[in-house]
Amino acid sequence: MLRFSEEIMLLLLSDNGGKFVDVPAPSLDCALAGAVLMDLALENRIDTDPQRLFVVDPAPLGDDLLDPTLARIVDSEATHDTAHWIRATTDQADAIHDRSLERLVERGILRREDDRFMWVFKSRRYPVIDDQTIREVKLRLMGVLFSDEIPDARDILLISLSDVCGIFSSLLSSSELDAAAQRIGQVRKLDLLGREVTNAVREIEASLAMAVAMPMH
Repeated sequence: MLRFSEEIMLLLLSDNGGKFVDVPAPSLDCALAGAVLMDLALENRIDTDPQRLFVVDPAPLGDDLLDPTLARIVDSEATHDTAHWIRATTDQADAIHDRSLERLVERGILRREDDRFMWVFKSRRYPVIDDQTIREVKLRLMGVLFSDEIPDARDILLISLSDVCGIFSSLLSSSELDAAAQRIGQVRKLDLLGREVTNAVREIEASLAMAVAMPMH
């Protein structure tokens, strides 16, 4: 089974040429941090309530995407809320991003291509090898958004993450997005961790926007 951060990368992959859809970097960083926390919750390593995030089982999973964050939470002398751990994990967002792509390559889902421009500048693309995996992820989400069925926990969390970093605007037309907006809001409310991650990301984005808007003295 793919981890949430791997599924996010697949959802962000453009249908054209192995490039990725542009989303705001702070939103993506927070979504990747939230993805790790969500996977740890599904693996019964952590749990949350409105005031705190706490360890249920400190045992490592043997997963290099999840264990570094689990170790930081286990080693913390103080108990913090979900927003704190999202902020703390964003400093590992680049590593989570890169390792997620490496694992998709290792799984044979994507292929990495390095291109040189003018013999100096290098760009990287990730053409799809196994497009069935990407279709399955997208179809799962569409099946939830355009039906009244109660989604499972994994799809609830993935929809929360996708909404946080603006993935749906690239997957859906404007009319489809309008039609799905209410359903997205309903699904996001079905899971406490999904709500906490969404709220934390909104708070972080608001604080960044305020920092940018403050006049320089």
